[in-house]
Amino acid sequence: MKVPKRLQPLVDDGLVDEVLYQLMSGKEAQVFVVRCGAHVRCAKVFKEAKKRSFKQAVEYQEGRKVRNSRRARAMSKKTRYGQKEQEDAWLNAEVDALYRLAEAGVRVPEPMGFVDGVLLMELIADADGKAAPRLDDISLTPEQARDYHGRVIREIVRMLSAGLIHGDLSEFNVLVDSNGPVIIDLPQAVNAAGNNNAERMLERDVDNMRRYFGKYAPDLLVTDYGKEVWALYESGDLHPDSKLTGCFEHDTHSADVGELMSVIEAAKEEERERQERMQDEMDD
Repeated sequence: MKVPKRLQPLVDDGLVDEVLYQLMSGKEAQVFVVRCGAHVRCAKVFKEAKKRSFKQAVEYQEGRKVRNSRRARAMSKKTRYGQKEQEDAWLNAEVDALYRLAEAGVRVPEPMGFVDGVLLMELIADADGKAAPRLDDISLTPEQARDYHGRVIREIVRMLSAGLIHGDLSEFNVLVDSNGPVIIDLPQAVNAAGNNNAERMLERDVDNMRRYFGKYAPDLLVTDYGKEVWALYESGDLHPDSKLTGCFEHDTHSADVGELMSVIEAAKEEERERQERMQDEMDD
C-alpha cells in the first residue's frame, strides 16, 4: 500500500521496509502492519491531542513525573509550548509503560522504538501469523472464560506490582493469541502510588473484565478481585504471585452519603464515556 505520511520518516530511516496494510483506526490512533526486514510488526500512529478527551488526559496524568523542571512548568500552563510538551509526555507514557511492564513479565506487545509520534512494536499474531483478535471478537466456553479471566487478573496483579494500572481495560484492548490474553493500549497507564483515582481505576478495570467474562461464566459475576487486590497493595502484601480468593469483606460502617453520591456520578460519567468509545469503535 502507499506509505502514509506519518510513516514516511521511518521508511526513510530504514526502520520500516514496507507498509503492508492498515490494521485498525480508532479515536486515539491508527495501527498499520509493517515489514521490518524479515519481521512483521505493528506501527501505531497516534492522532493529534485535540482529538482526544482533555478531561481524561488530566485524570490519567495525575502523579506522572516530569524530570525536566522547565517542561513541568510549561505543562502547567496553556501555552503552545506547554501543550506540545504535554502531548509528548502523553505519547511517551505508553512507550515507558510497555518497557516497564514487559520487564515485569506482563503480557504486552514488545516495544521496538518510538519515532515522531509512531510506536513500533511487536505484532501479536494468531496461529496463522495474522493479527490476533480482540476479546470482543471471539466467543468463549465457560471454561475458557474462567481460564482467561484468571489470566487477566494475574496480569493486572503483575501490573500493579510494577506500580501501574491500565486505567481503561476492557474487552476492546485485550488481544488473544495462541498463548492467551495480551494487554494493549497503554497511553493512559496510571501511576498507582501517585494518582488519587488509582483505586477506582483499578476496580473499574477488574469490574470490566468481570462483566465481560461473566457473560460466558456467570459464576464470575460474584467475585470481587478489585477490592481484594487493592487491599493487598495498600498493605504492602501484593506481589506478582499473590494467592487470590476473589472474595473481600466489605466495611459495614455507615457510608458517607455525599461521598457515595460522588462515586455514583463518577461511575455514570465513566460508563457514558465507555459507551462513546464503543460507538467510536463501531463507527470506525
